[in-house]
Amino acid sequence: MLVPIFTLKLSHKINARMVTIGKFDGVHPCLTAATQAGKVFIHNPHTRAQRPVAHRLSQSSQDSDISLLNINQAVTCLTAGTLGPNTTGDTLLVGSQTNLLAYDVHDNADIFYREVTDGANAIVLGKLGDISTPLAIIGGNCALQGFDYEGNDHFWTVRIKTTYRLFPSVVLMQTVTSLCHMHGSRFGYALANGTVGVYDRTARYWRIKSKNHAMSIHAFDLNADGVVELITGWSNGKIDARSDRTGEVIFKDNLSSSVAGVVEGDYRLDGQKQLICTSTEGEVRGYLPASKDLKGNLMDSSAEQDLIRELSQRRQNLLLELRNYEENAKCLKCLHSPTNSGMGVIPANTQLQTALSVRPATEAQKAHVELSISTPNETIIRAVLIFAEGIFEGESHVVHPSTQNLSGCVRVPIIPPKDIPVDLHIKAFVGGKTSTQFHVFEITRQLPRFSMYDIKVDPSAAAPTGKVTFTINDRPQRVVMWLNQNFLLPEGVDSPDVTFDSLRGGGLLSISMASNGQITLRTDDIDLAGDLVQSLATFLAIEDLSVEADFPGYFEELRMTLTEVDEFHSVHQRLTAAMADHSNYIRNMLVQAEDARLMGDMTTMKKRYRELYDLNRDLINEYKIRSNNHNALLACLKSVNQAIQRAGRLRVGKPKNQVISACRDAIKSNNINALFRIMRAGTASS
Repeated sequence: MLVPIFTLKLSHKINARMVTIGKFDGVHPCLTAATQAGKVFIHNPHTRAQRPVAHRLSQSSQDSDISLLNINQAVTCLTAGTLGPNTTGDTLLVGSQTNLLAYDVHDNADIFYREVTDGANAIVLGKLGDISTPLAIIGGNCALQGFDYEGNDHFWTVRIKTTYRLFPSVVLMQTVTSLCHMHGSRFGYALANGTVGVYDRTARYWRIKSKNHAMSIHAFDLNADGVVELITGWSNGKIDARSDRTGEVIFKDNLSSSVAGVVEGDYRLDGQKQLICTSTEGEVRGYLPASKDLKGNLMDSSAEQDLIRELSQRRQNLLLELRNYEENAKCLKCLHSPTNSGMGVIPANTQLQTALSVRPATEAQKAHVELSISTPNETIIRAVLIFAEGIFEGESHVVHPSTQNLSGCVRVPIIPPKDIPVDLHIKAFVGGKTSTQFHVFEITRQLPRFSMYDIKVDPSAAAPTGKVTFTINDRPQRVVMWLNQNFLLPEGVDSPDVTFDSLRGGGLLSISMASNGQITLRTDDIDLAGDLVQSLATFLAIEDLSVEADFPGYFEELRMTLTEVDEFHSVHQRLTAAMADHSNYIRNMLVQAEDARLMGDMTTMKKRYRELYDLNRDLINEYKIRSNNHNALLACLKSVNQAIQRAGRLRVGKPKNQVISACRDAIKSNNINALFRIMRAGTASS
């Protein structure tokens, strides 16, 4: 049984997912975490005699091993690592909703303090692409920014919060809460719905789902077999280690409260790294990798007993299944016996058949994709269970017709919330009309990416004004193949010129291809146009694709948003100036009130404090106005960032990167006309 080699009880609560370890003096590892009231604590039991205090750093009154870093804002993320080329130790990076602080703990000094208008929700430290210096990469509400040691912005890009992609062909319908590299191209992931798993590039090795939330994941070789395991800390306090290959649990333990973070470091300075698990209540446990005599036996005896009971139950289920098969085999010899009417004997040609079709909206039902599940003979389907990510609540859906409505066909309405391909894992109970035992048929059917588009179009529908035009060097038949793979088309469609009606109310979608290879996509939905371009480019293996685009309605909305951004900036400056004036007035009034008190002039003192009270009330009201203005400004900036990302998604490869970079430069120089030329033509030149 593996047990902790050290346990600590810190006197500070820890914010979830905000735990790291840093060697701030270059030698001693310090457990660092965000706590309440806008502070970060640094636990350093190694140099107790050296406790300098600075403008931000102060000594904890509750624990002599802890220093507190005052941020004076709610901390949203933190990390530690090597950022500068000539620093003594690691740099501590702390993010909030408005700022990023890079702090030198050893020298008690700010390295830089930058405003991050998009917020800092996540932070990592390392090298990116061909940029030579390490970067602190910040993930905001809709933008990614990379800062070097001097606070210079070397990297910037934007994203749209629609689907969650780990790779171009790995799309998850749930929010990704954690990622960790394991080895090679293998990585672990955690989702907001309690799912944890491992991918190797685009191949999923395993996944499990829990009713609890994964608060932290980390790769660590706990059983000393030379391969790291996926360590997961859960919201109920459980810690488990799973094999990276199979997901099998090889170790588990429990903290008294929710896990806040899982990290590793040589905390005892004995040359061996420990797995360090922390809870939100300040509990800390450290584990060493297993010794040779414990190898393969990391769990306690009670866990082993649970495993034995689970295997015993599985054995009983298999024996019961075998007995049912034997009974069915006997029934085949006396098929016409009236005593066997309840047995699950079905014809040998029984199979499960599926079909997908588009159903427009009616008065009784919303527009949907209909999944038809049927058998080819007189057998009936007693129940159907469908597993699909992001389609059904809880990721599963059960259809259980009443006894009076049993038949050989079950129809299930499906309404995909987004345009992504989804695998439908179907299990059906099939048997005779009087059967009490049923066969379980399993089949997987993929729902095409653009399944919510109907080729039956209302002739009176208004034509879209937005369009995308580009040229490919490929045959029309290849485009037809792409259409059949990604849309639900009736048989006989052999032309790339088609028109669809969006069942989500997005208007018409028209696709046409000229003899010279020019493709025109007409739609008023710029997101849909981007999805179509990316999907077609992937299918045709196009690495670089330039596009001309025009979305009059969307571009007009963006122009109005940019105007609002200028107005909000102007209001922000006026309010900031007014607040500075009021601050000076408050200082003068406080001095006058205190002078009056010292001189015994109580009348003047009361008058000044009444004025201070009124001024304080005005300041609070101004702060509310300033806060509302700031939130509105952030919303507008987010819309601008999303517009740049959307313009980029209309292109592929180098043209995509060039458009995003050029749009950013146009915004920096406040050249709005150039911005729209870039979005339309991909270049600022007229």
